[in-house]
Amino acid sequence: MPSATQLLAIQMDEAYRFVYARVQSLSDEEFFWEPVAGCWSVRLGLDGRWHGDYAVPDPDPPPFTTIAWRLVHLAECKLMYHEYAFGPGKLIWPEIDSAHSAADAIAELERGQRLLVEALAGLTDADLDTGRMTNWGEEWPTWQILWTMIHHDLQHGGEIGALRDLYRERTMTADRVPAGVPTWERGTN
Repeated sequence: MPSATQLLAIQMDEAYRFVYARVQSLSDEEFFWEPVAGCWSVRLGLDGRWHGDYAVPDPDPPPFTTIAWRLVHLAECKLMYHEYAFGPGKLIWPEIDSAHSAADAIAELERGQRLLVEALAGLTDADLDTGRMTNWGEEWPTWQILWTMIHHDLQHGGEIGALRDLYRERTMTADRVPAGVPTWERGTN
């Protein structure tokens, strides 16, 4: 029977593989694609750094976000959660120069994942109930921080996947087999 830390490691790996598979071969054009007007994205700020769009307080309803925004958000949250739960807890959002290409965002995602995996590898089951800080100053049990990152990968990975499907569909030609045709007539199973 796997231990609690082993189960978290398995779930963290599976969730990460899910999102990582969805961002393979992502182009910069697709990364920055705005499917609707007024999307939040990643932009060069007046301070010379790239930042994800945001507002305080969050608008209601929130703006639609690009793949760039979602992927950068996903990567930076990994870094920020690690920073406060397992690191020095000094990094703040405005100091981050956000990735502004698909390749850089994927590299940042990989780095954030690696940091969390390494932190989890050093924990025992008893450590999972230990309180750790969040970047907003609240203390959470260690398991909750890691579980939140698992949920985060699954949520945003699914969103990124849906956006990539929409992007692909908008460029498909009309010679496709119409919906409703059985798969055996399409030549697939």
